[in-house]
Amino acid sequence: MNMSQTQSPSQDLSTQYYDLILDLERRGVVTRTFRRLDPERQQAIIQAILAEAGEKGPGEINIKRVAERSAVAVGSLYQYFGSREGLLDFAVELVVHSTVDLFNSFRPYLVDIPLREAITGYLVGGIEWSQQQIGFVRFFAAAAYRGDPALAEKVVRPIAEVMRAIVYEMLAQAVARGEVRPEIDLEATTSLLNTLLIAVGDAQLMPALNIYYQAYSPDISPERLLEALLRTIESGIFVEKPA
Repeated sequence: MNMSQTQSPSQDLSTQYYDLILDLERRGVVTRTFRRLDPERQQAIIQAILAEAGEKGPGEINIKRVAERSAVAVGSLYQYFGSREGLLDFAVELVVHSTVDLFNSFRPYLVDIPLREAITGYLVGGIEWSQQQIGFVRFFAAAAYRGDPALAEKVVRPIAEVMRAIVYEMLAQAVARGEVRPEIDLEATTSLLNTLLIAVGDAQLMPALNIYYQAYSPDISPERLLEALLRTIESGIFVEKPA
């Protein structure tokens, strides 16, 4: 079981996001007109917004370029979202709620299995899902790495907090099961492991970042790096098995 099985690019948008779009309509973020669009048209608009935000940064979204990317009139976008700020608010809500909901759906599974399997599933499943939902990833990465304080709070913090919470629960349950030494500094170890997992995942998803991290190369595959990570964690915090 992995995260990529939850949502695939070919899934009808009406089943992926309908409830969220309906809630956003009730809250005035989008109009009924947008909610009633054909799912393919909704998909085109969403992908255009995410592509524009990922390329220029969420704070630099240009509604005219979104219109060009989605083959929708500028006036129609104003009819759907009210303003450029409304369009950005919609994108933020979509990315944050969808991503947080995804992580939370796997939370019970990940905290209930051995830590080695949980780390593997968390990292590999997250990368597979991210590769399928590249628009979400580019939007989030632009918010995370470009330093906009408002977007850091609206986009990055809620997703980052749920990621760290899952890592904390994985470690806490591993301690309770006797896999991990009980004397570890649980908070600090959570922060370290969470940071390592983000670095390993982001370096694979963003080749430009890998130039800095030097995590992967023709000689170091994702599988090889994951195994090295797991062995390092095991040697550092796992309970030693009797010889």
